[in-house]
Amino acid sequence: MKNRIKSIVFAISILCIYSCSDLKEEVLDESLTGSGQAEAISGAIAPAYGQVSWTWRHTNYYGLQLIPSDEAILPYRGGTDWYDGGKFLAAHTHSITPTNDLVKSAWTELTINISRTVTAIEVLRPLAEAGNTEAEGALYEMIALRAYLNMLTLDSWGIAFKKESSSLDSEILRTQEAIDYIESELLSVAEVINTNKVPGRMTQAAVYGFLARLHLNAAVYRDPYGTPNFSSEDLDKVIEYTDNIINSGQFSLSPEYFDLFNDDNNTNPELIFALDQRGVLNREHSRWAYWSIPGSMFPRPEFTSADGTDGPAITSDFYQTWVEAYGSVDPADADPRFLQKNTQEVANGVNDLTGLSPLNDEDNYYCIAAEDFEIDRGILRGVPWAARKDENGAFYTCADGYRIYPVKQIKGNGTDKNVDYVNLTLNVDFTNEGRAHHTGYRVSKYQFSHTSPNGNNYSSVDLVLMRYAEIYMMRAEAKLRKGDAAAALADVNTVKTARNAREPLPTALSTIDMDVLYRELGFEFYWEGLRRTNQIRFSHYEDSWTEKTDADVNNRLFPIPQVAIDGASNTPDYLVQNKGY
Repeated sequence: MKNRIKSIVFAISILCIYSCSDLKEEVLDESLTGSGQAEAISGAIAPAYGQVSWTWRHTNYYGLQLIPSDEAILPYRGGTDWYDGGKFLAAHTHSITPTNDLVKSAWTELTINISRTVTAIEVLRPLAEAGNTEAEGALYEMIALRAYLNMLTLDSWGIAFKKESSSLDSEILRTQEAIDYIESELLSVAEVINTNKVPGRMTQAAVYGFLARLHLNAAVYRDPYGTPNFSSEDLDKVIEYTDNIINSGQFSLSPEYFDLFNDDNNTNPELIFALDQRGVLNREHSRWAYWSIPGSMFPRPEFTSADGTDGPAITSDFYQTWVEAYGSVDPADADPRFLQKNTQEVANGVNDLTGLSPLNDEDNYYCIAAEDFEIDRGILRGVPWAARKDENGAFYTCADGYRIYPVKQIKGNGTDKNVDYVNLTLNVDFTNEGRAHHTGYRVSKYQFSHTSPNGNNYSSVDLVLMRYAEIYMMRAEAKLRKGDAAAALADVNTVKTARNAREPLPTALSTIDMDVLYRELGFEFYWEGLRRTNQIRFSHYEDSWTEKTDADVNNRLFPIPQVAIDGASNTPDYLVQNKGY
């Protein structure tokens, strides 16, 4: 018997729609400007697309994907920062409960997003049925967006919401019923949806990509607690849909890996679907850029308020996958995806910091114009370089702009504060020593937007949610699981060797198996919100890593927030908690 859930399932979401969000989003595309029905169309889809930014906020759905994986760890920094009720500690150790605020906030924003697509569909459908072709196109996009959002709830909670009207009850679907529903929604628009919108809009390529992702993970979604049993039918569908995208000739791989995460990435031909951030909304933010980097580091010399937060670091376990892959060669000298070196780390011909400290290095800097300065990108280790503040809180300047120094430790409560450099170390954990503000290698994948008026808000850097490399890697995995290792190797090498814009030039793999493919997925997509899903599919989510030893398969799905269970309690069995909670 299918469980039918009344609109109260969305109660915690709906209560926030008007109190927590600004519905006056800017028009998303110039084709929807104008008056009358055009404004109705843009007004319908903007709240749904705009909400994606809150869904994928670092302390909402993005954090819920990142922190429980082996990619990232977020300790209680110095015993003063990022405790937040212990929600990140619990997420990383797989000890989440139904009252965990990270789960609740992710659920809330995601269900708000779904409800906004339903509202948009209600506005658009009658206009489309009356012959408005713009409304018809927008309707297809909202159906596809609703399906994508339901894929996120299926992936994290094992459920999908089938809701056709705000006046009707919601139907909760699980396992094969959920897969079938999402697939049918995507297929219903696959041949009629637009093919040439910007990556911030749902397109045919995005639909094909999400269909491929759905079928690749279908074995997990059918039996979330068992060993995945990949069917030939699903794998053939993955190949079919990825072939559609590759054969279209619409996309190409970016020679410079980090261009994918720059200000102008909206026009990067590798992006298929992204959170459109072109600097028109206050909530278009640099959160994915600043969350991990040191709080003492200032990436934009123009703005003294733009800094990091000493948030999550990569685990030493994830770092070791790079070391094991490249042996005696430093990963930074072997793989252009690991690091883009943008700072000079040299002043007056000296790059050795021996004997130096912030107390005696006043002449150990280099000069650069603010608009030309970029911090290093990728995985940051050791002592980073950036602008430094004087005793009055202003950045030190020079004839050509700003002085760039080794970063001085000005945050935290450790003995190194104000007298030593930030020195990012490999080991980071929940001990007093391991949770210091300087511990853990950091990830600086996204550029701090140069269009932002303060380094934070009005960012122009789109957040990448699907790109062309994933299409090749999904096809490679499907072919490898079907026994065609040669074809899988060719696809993986297509992605790996495409990043050839600078040294070090990547080296093609000579062989491939499931372990190598899993490793390459980690290298290509680190910190893009895919790792948890990949770990479950490759049967690595129950592995042990730093501060995580729990091997309970029930943790593959998150608990449904207790507030949602309570909201549906008037009707027994409407919303059933996931196993193990």
